[in-house]
Amino acid sequence: MGMQCHANTRPTALAFSNMLPDVLNHRNPPDVRGNRVNGAPKIVAYYGLRTPPYKLDALEPYMSKRTLEFHWGEHHRGYVEALNMHLGKNDILYGYTLEELIKVTYNHGNPLREFSDAAQVWNHDFFWESMQPGGGDSPKLGLLAQIEKDFGSFTNFKEKFTEAALTLFGSGWVWLVVKRNEKRLALVKTANAISPIVWDDIPLICLDMWEHAYYLDYKNDRAEYVNTFLNHLVSWDKATLRIIKAHAFMNLGEPKIPGEFLAPEEANVGGEPKIPVA
Repeated sequence: MGMQCHANTRPTALAFSNMLPDVLNHRNPPDVRGNRVNGAPKIVAYYGLRTPPYKLDALEPYMSKRTLEFHWGEHHRGYVEALNMHLGKNDILYGYTLEELIKVTYNHGNPLREFSDAAQVWNHDFFWESMQPGGGDSPKLGLLAQIEKDFGSFTNFKEKFTEAALTLFGSGWVWLVVKRNEKRLALVKTANAISPIVWDDIPLICLDMWEHAYYLDYKNDRAEYVNTFLNHLVSWDKATLRIIKAHAFMNLGEPKIPGEFLAPEEANVGGEPKIPVA
């Protein structure tokens, strides 16, 4: 997410926590370096509206250009503009990446006013990238094996994903994530703007279950919307790249990274099966 910067330093999360009471009460606000000043110069951070990684009509007939123009062009844009407006009034939050900003403003479950718009911007960027033209079908090799390991079968995963989406109360999101501590895949439902990154999960795909995400194309038929996402829109290619990145930071155990992404000697392509040593 692009940002225009005018300073080289910013407060750490710990420093921010220490300064939080003054920020909330608007007393003697610190500057971007964490120094107490009486009249800090106004510094504004701008986040840009990222375009989806495909043309707005590329997901048709499963998600219409009209929906993308409305959902991305109006709702997503509105979250970006609202976030920039908030940040223009409170320069202590200047300089964070969007992901850092979400984690800081979540404030241990007591969100600051900037949190909702920041999370909505990040969630929508992630949602657009969770789809692709010609999507659906099923994941391949390593990701499929990981899903089968953690959900029993791919069919069982789809059933649980659908159940999670249709039982989500109100507006929110459904996520397939990597749980860092448990080192496994899991489905997570979040309400409103909350993203699982605030709990240190690693998202792989997400589905927007806010009404404006599906109403123009599916009216109140949420089940058809979820079914279409899983069978025609979800990008397992992107999810595969994301789980490879997760593997770089943690050991999920067997199965390993998909063979097609490894060097030939590592993948053992064309060679004898590798037999584990007892």
